Amino acid sequence: MIKVVGLGPGDAKYMIPMATQAISEATVIIGYHYYFQFIEHLLQPNAICIGKELSEEEKRAEIAITHALEGEQVVVIGSGDASIYAMASIVYQKVAEQKLELTVETVPGISAFITAGSKLGAILGHDFCCISLSDLMTPWTTIEKRIKAAAQGDFVTGLYNPKSKKRYWQLAALKEIYLTHRAADTPVAICKQLGRTQENIKITTLGKFDVEDVDMFSVVMIGNSQTFQYKNNLVTPRGYLNRKPETGNEIQEASFQEIVAKVPKNKYPKDFLWAAMRCIHTAGDFEYLNYIETSIAAIEKWHDYLKKGGIIVTDVTMVQAGITKAFTQKYKNKVVCLLNDPEALAIAEKEGLTRSQAGIKLAAQRYPDALFVIGNAPTALIEITDQIYDGILKPVGVIGAPVGFINVIESKSRLKMLKNIDYALISERRGGSNFAAAIVNAAFTLDQAEKHI
Repeated sequence: MIKVVGLGPGDAKYMIPMATQAISEATVIIGYHYYFQFIEHLLQPNAICIGKELSEEEKRAEIAITHALEGEQVVVIGSGDASIYAMASIVYQKVAEQKLELTVETVPGISAFITAGSKLGAILGHDFCCISLSDLMTPWTTIEKRIKAAAQGDFVTGLYNPKSKKRYWQLAALKEIYLTHRAADTPVAICKQLGRTQENIKITTLGKFDVEDVDMFSVVMIGNSQTFQYKNNLVTPRGYLNRKPETGNEIQEASFQEIVAKVPKNKYPKDFLWAAMRCIHTAGDFEYLNYIETSIAAIEKWHDYLKKGGIIVTDVTMVQAGITKAFTQKYKNKVVCLLNDPEALAIAEKEGLTRSQAGIKLAAQRYPDALFVIGNAPTALIEITDQIYDGILKPVGVIGAPVGFINVIESKSRLKMLKNIDYALISERRGGSNFAAAIVNAAFTLDQAEKHI
């Protein structure tokens, strides 16, 4: 039988009982000769100790198999945890390659990066990874891919085998890659000889990190974008203070924060930008910043109008439904859609109009001063613009967002050419009831824009 045993970082306090028992029962112990100083007090008097060099892992595994097949109780020792960058892998691999009926057991130990995590406080509080910089058995091209992935993924990163006499450049290459993805003030810890009398921990930052401070007995810990230093501790929040939004308002607020971060805030008037943001939020498409057009201060004027209880006329019930009821209830606004009104149906039949066009024609008679909001029918927008042009109707404003192919662009062109009428529109064939309602909701909530823009 072979037991592959992790000794922990070196101090006896860090060795788990399973490990001490396995070593005390072993008749043959194999490992890097440096590690035997940590287990001398556990050895049987007649135990055979076979020390090898760092580069002789494969020989150690073969010797262990030979003694195990002779009936010895074999222990292969290594620092940290036996299954992490240690001897377990090569021992299991050799047994599998030879198809041996040999029992192999891994006895866990406290790994270097776990020790570093506890010494530093809470750097491993969120997702983390470990990367070995040794290219003795792994090509540098593969290691480099892993470095880039970890840096881009914002993982807290533990570095094993960060440097040796012959491998002096890899750590500097890693630092350069990380600085393209992490801020220069990202905390970094150099942890040497953890758990031993020579233990030394230096906390610095990614920008000030001096790779010459690192040696082969070091583990390097790099924080993620959230990691911060408090006194001698490094803390990576688990996300409790930055949990994902769950309620509708939280989700909307988080969405607006993401939109604000990506739109040019000083290029456009505040009221226009707020309406554009509401449309971007509706579409999930930043291009809508280029598709919305408004007359000067239209959203601002409608904000005042709606807060005073102004009437809203829509062409279809979908626009009516999309206008947030909490706003209309707060300000006691009347939202009118006469699409299915009997009188409108009669007008449609008599004059050969579409129902939406007839509904708008009737609404223009009843509510000539209203805010007219068109989200579906270009014929309804044409009806309004024709009445305005003829001097029959003078509304507080018109929102034109009909969508489709026939008469859509023409109807919006009519709206843009009108004089002395405040308007907002979604250009080209784009639009729809949801965008028309989004612009109305933007006018209702313009006073909330201050905290975003």
